[in-house]
Amino acid sequence: MIGSAVQNVITLTDTVFMGRVGMVELGAIGLVGVFYLLITTLGYQFTKAGQIMIARRIGSGHEGEIGEIIQSMAFFAFLLSVLMFFIMKWGGEFFFSLFVRDRDILRACIDYLNYRSYGVFFSYLGVVVLSLYTGISRTTVIIYNALVMGLANVVLNYCLVFGNWGFPEMGIGGSALASTLSEILAFLVFVFYIFNDKKLAPYKIFEFKPIDVNLIKSQIKLSIPMILQTFASLGSWFLFFALIEQIGRNELAISNIMRTVYMLFMIPAWGFSSGINTIVSNLIGKRAYRDVIQAINKTALLCFSITMFLGFLLYLFPSIILRIGTNDEYLIEQSKRLIWVLVSILAFYSVSIIYFNGMVGTGATKVALYIQVFCVFLYIAYVYYVVGIQKASLEWSWMAENVYMISSLIISVLYMRSHSWIKLKI
Repeated sequence: MIGSAVQNVITLTDTVFMGRVGMVELGAIGLVGVFYLLITTLGYQFTKAGQIMIARRIGSGHEGEIGEIIQSMAFFAFLLSVLMFFIMKWGGEFFFSLFVRDRDILRACIDYLNYRSYGVFFSYLGVVVLSLYTGISRTTVIIYNALVMGLANVVLNYCLVFGNWGFPEMGIGGSALASTLSEILAFLVFVFYIFNDKKLAPYKIFEFKPIDVNLIKSQIKLSIPMILQTFASLGSWFLFFALIEQIGRNELAISNIMRTVYMLFMIPAWGFSSGINTIVSNLIGKRAYRDVIQAINKTALLCFSITMFLGFLLYLFPSIILRIGTNDEYLIEQSKRLIWVLVSILAFYSVSIIYFNGMVGTGATKVALYIQVFCVFLYIAYVYYVVGIQKASLEWSWMAENVYMISSLIISVLYMRSHSWIKLKI
């Protein structure tokens, strides 16, 4: 379940450490963390198209075509990472100056991005490997790799943020450097493993052929709707935090504490959503159409049960769990009033994401894009009115997540029950 949450875990770790540095840094990591997550998720969504193709080839018995899919993905992912690096390195400050009023928070965002931008190369190539092992349903190596990266990030954050063990005290910049170095380490682990994995022989990973431009075009065509979905969903989330920042540092800090807990408790759902994506594609490849809805229903029930167990723990022990985000007692007490909102968000999210990703697994990426654009429109309209105009309380501001989740769930269920996805070919 950890594989699909790799970048989110890094962002979560950085947020936890910034909660121990100061309110400015905690506020900044919320904004720049979502921004970098948006950049890296673009690469993940492109390779997710490859993951769908790989699972479909496995299901149809054409394993020998997987190597060419991986090679095409890696080539394009590298080119895309170069473009994203230049955008962050030379356009980041201009972009953030459009949204952030507080000069201290703006400066902290740029300090983070200056070091973090170098990690995009290893992130994009790393998710190519992730898509391979997810597509062939061998996720154990992904879990081990994520654990290595997570542990490295914690240790390096401890050293570089606070200046422990003889390292320089770098604050938020140190957190960014720690995350980039841990990403490099994780990629090297992937490289070592893949070159020594004899079980990959049937897939012809290392039988290099000229890059198939048409295959890349097919991957882009399949992934563009998912990439636009990412812009819509994470872009709207960035807008949410940008509007909260304009209310005040205190409100932004509290929102980032809630985001930390939110992201932590979302991890099971991320894993289940990635899994159902592969399962659905595999079932369709086998023409087991009747099993698709049943698989989605069972996965949604399991995901909801696990997520609600975590929500129950949050309701029982709020002070202990909120301390993950900060050690500031005042911010912890102020954050408690949002607990009931967060539990309701987790409930709807745990089911909505399964049905939505099950639909994506059918290859209905254009339909998924239309659904997400519609839901984001509702989300932004709510956020703009409630947060931007009414300056409502944080409780009502965070209810925007439920507006998005409920609308996405209803439409996804209706589409899957229509069985229109059976006619799709990828």
